[in-house]
Amino acid sequence: MKSFDLSLYLVLDPDLCTQHSMIETAREAVAGGATMVQLRHKHASTRERIALGVALMEALRGTGATVVMNDDVAAAIEAGVDALHIGQGDTSPALARARIGPDVILGLSINTEGAAHLVDPAIVDYIGIGPVFATPTKPDHEKPLGFAGLSQIVAASPVPTVAIGGLKKEHVRRAFSAGADGVAVVSAICGTADPRQAARELREQMRKP
Repeated sequence: MKSFDLSLYLVLDPDLCTQHSMIETAREAVAGGATMVQLRHKHASTRERIALGVALMEALRGTGATVVMNDDVAAAIEAGVDALHIGQGDTSPALARARIGPDVILGLSINTEGAAHLVDPAIVDYIGIGPVFATPTKPDHEKPLGFAGLSQIVAASPVPTVAIGGLKKEHVRRAFSAGADGVAVVSAICGTADPRQAARELREQMRKP
């Protein structure tokens, strides 16, 4: 049985991880409460992503955190990470699943209610819904959904959901109120002076009534 916790999902951005390396940012964020860590490095080669994936797995071994590779199926397989996350323009979920096998967690980015209805829970384990807000970390993103749009897509999803796109700690409770199982953040942790404290503050928002 695949086990994962979407509640605090860190997406690593190499352009923002300047005060701390991506590995150190991930280690500190997990110590502060991050449950999943995605390696998103658009400009790296597959070989570089494999090396980073292996380093992340080693750095987070024993923490219980799930390590996710973004887009690169070959790197996910070679690095032996826990999960692969793909977008709508990447390889199809069925093809990705065929390549990674039944045990690797598979996530898929979704931006519409219609796309959520098409998700096959026998193939896809969770969906990332966004962007909730416009975000400079992904300038080519779709039209922002807002919390109303997020809620509609969550309701249509047959699998667990994580909200992404411009989310900060003041948005956490609204994302959960919309029905999301977790929040994915980039700049709310990456590039902060203290990633552990930033993650801790995000988690504290989840505990508030």
